[in-house]
Amino acid sequence: MKVTAKHNERVAKMTFASVYPHYVTKVEKNGRTKEELHQVITWLTGFNDNKIQDLIDEKVTFETFFERAELHPNAHLIKGVICGYRIEEIDNTLTRQARYLDKLIEELARGRKMEKILREEKK
Repeated sequence: MKVTAKHNERVAKMTFASVYPHYVTKVEKNGRTKEELHQVITWLTGFNDNKIQDLIDEKVTFETFFERAELHPNAHLIKGVICGYRIEEIDNTLTRQARYLDKLIEELARGRKMEKILREEKK
């Protein structure tokens, strides 16, 4: 599918707080924990548990959420299809970042090993 300007705007205006409970439900329903969810969010954004809670309480949009984030240098290694969109073909930076998060959470829920989810370098 092709990402449209309207879709990009919708992603930008969506609040992290409105989606976060769905993330928790998705991972817990599949036997993963909220702590693992936070580990994934922290890896991608640099936010610790307190900052994640602050952003939820503040009801920030995804636009603000990702403006404040320090994306992990290996985030570009997140590839594949999520929500019908091929991540590497999304040209809007914010939408691509939001899909990075969606993809990591999907991998967590599907039981992928944490070191694979976090795109750790092989030593």
